Amino acid sequence: MINPLAQELNDALKGTTAGCLLSDLGQRLYFPKGIIAQSGEAKKLGNVANGTIGMTVVNGKPVILPSVHKFAPALTTSELVAYAPTAGIPDLRAFWKEEIIRKNPSLEKKSFSLPAVVPGLTAGISYLADLFLDESKGLVAADPSWDNYVLIASARRNAPFTQFPVFKDGGFNVQGLKAVLEEEAKKGSVRVILNFPQNPSGYSPTVSEAKEIIAIIKELAEKGCKVMVWCDDAYFGLNYEDDIHPESLFASLCDLHENVLAAKIDGPTKEDFVWGFRCGFVTFGCKGFTEAQYDALGKKLMGAIRSSVSCGSTPPQNLLLKAYKEDSIESEKKEFRALLERRYRLAKDFVESHTSSVIKALPFNSGYFMAFDTGKVDAEKLRQTLLNNKGIGTIAIDSRTLRVAFSSLDEEKINLVYQAIYDTAQELA
Repeated sequence: MINPLAQELNDALKGTTAGCLLSDLGQRLYFPKGIIAQSGEAKKLGNVANGTIGMTVVNGKPVILPSVHKFAPALTTSELVAYAPTAGIPDLRAFWKEEIIRKNPSLEKKSFSLPAVVPGLTAGISYLADLFLDESKGLVAADPSWDNYVLIASARRNAPFTQFPVFKDGGFNVQGLKAVLEEEAKKGSVRVILNFPQNPSGYSPTVSEAKEIIAIIKELAEKGCKVMVWCDDAYFGLNYEDDIHPESLFASLCDLHENVLAAKIDGPTKEDFVWGFRCGFVTFGCKGFTEAQYDALGKKLMGAIRSSVSCGSTPPQNLLLKAYKEDSIESEKKEFRALLERRYRLAKDFVESHTSSVIKALPFNSGYFMAFDTGKVDAEKLRQTLLNNKGIGTIAIDSRTLRVAFSSLDEEKINLVYQAIYDTAQELA
């Protein structure tokens, strides 16, 4: 039985692409008018006393142990230990929406939702899976792809997980994507996750490839198919070549067609070098969507957040808000991005100057990673041998894909590491 509050949201989304794409769980989710909603009302109107939130409060402010506060003196007690709103601190949400537009100028006059804060990008993907995947509604992803995708889609949601080979002829496999989506479209709807820069390969589409991807999505939509595209932009902006499409695909998809619902999953964890902050954002865009419909979809998302972690962590959100106001932050980020690019160049130069009959570097031009097609040797065996015999850590994504995070390799060690990979692969073959 569906809760009346969930039905109210379903009614608001009825007839929209989002409403058609919802999973069984997505249809059941709602944001309760319980403790959080009632507490919000009390904050506005309870000027005599507020007995709604389970915090210890003195003179209107939450208490904090001095032994805790001394390690973060720049934050007030409220900024450190108070609960954050379910969808995140409003000022941070507003700031991130402005940042999305700044980084994707074509969004300037387009309509899309206010980003909601989630406890890390993984959580954002998991919440989208809750809302839109089930046993009859599967997800399309690249092959190879980040191993968490299949864990979330298949293990958590028991949803079909279909992959397409990500590369063909040294570039993004546009036709492979098209073939899989057209087959999936026979079911009436499509859900696809596109991750650029891609994990594990470290590849982003060129300008021409991006146009082709967008054209494929539009063609499906024009034929009546409901299409949802999840733009996993975890490493957004970390581009090292001039021909890379400069904006997120979300910028083109959010108003592409009434039958296309786009979701952007991004955040500062990779872009701004705060990995352990576990702070990400989910943003929706769909042509013709009204504010009321964005609100209904947002409340579905808030229901997923509320029913799992209640809300994101408060200190990282406030630390970020303060950091973003610092005049030096852009130059600091530029310095770290230059460091990443130097490591990328060293890795790129090495693989382009070395040949092997055993392993082959997959195309890469961005992000934190690159990967090898290990072809003639088992990737896990190669990983184990590198680790146990040479003290070098890498990641086996599957039986034939070895991922190397050049982001975590000191520059003076890059040649050593890559030489060891080539040599060990040859020995195993």
